[in-house]
Amino acid sequence: MTAIILNGQPHRVPADTTVVDLVAETVGRALGPDGAPLDGGRLGVAVAVDAAVVPRSRWRRTPVAEGQAVEIITAVQGG
Repeated sequence: MTAIILNGQPHRVPADTTVVDLVAETVGRALGPDGAPLDGGRLGVAVAVDAAVVPRSRWRRTPVAEGQAVEIITAVQGG
């Protein structure tokens, strides 16, 4: 297991976890290799690892390493 900080809280993930795996776990939806939801809906999520934004096109290729801080931000509609 790998210890990370997810949205400011300690979190443990399997050693081979990628950003797309972590996003799928966090939002509770299955995602394809491109980060798009398999249910065809919209995702509205942005991800930063150690304060650097990770483009969705790189989620599958970006591993989550020990000690990294990951922020998963969900867009919320409203005013």
